[in-house]
Amino acid sequence: MSESQQREMHWQKTRSLMIIHLCIWFFFSFVVHWFAKDLNAINFIGFPLGFYMAAQGSLFAFVVQLFIFVKQQDKIDREFGMAEDDNA
Repeated sequence: MSESQQREMHWQKTRSLMIIHLCIWFFFSFVVHWFAKDLNAINFIGFPLGFYMAAQGSLFAFVVQLFIFVKQQDKIDREFGMAEDDNA
């Protein structure tokens, strides 16, 4: 496989991963909050679930998503020989 083909495949996988994570981000940023009134009918730790998702749940999801994204991107980078070495 030529270097240009390898770079193109790397970019395709990176772009797909980015799109997936942006969709997840959109879901936790907007969709969950659109249904906050409906979610408030459910209690979680004594708070309405809509409030909890707005105040804590979305932030927690973003942090977890960040770590997952980094791990997945590192795997893609290593697959195509584009990872940054720890020794460099």
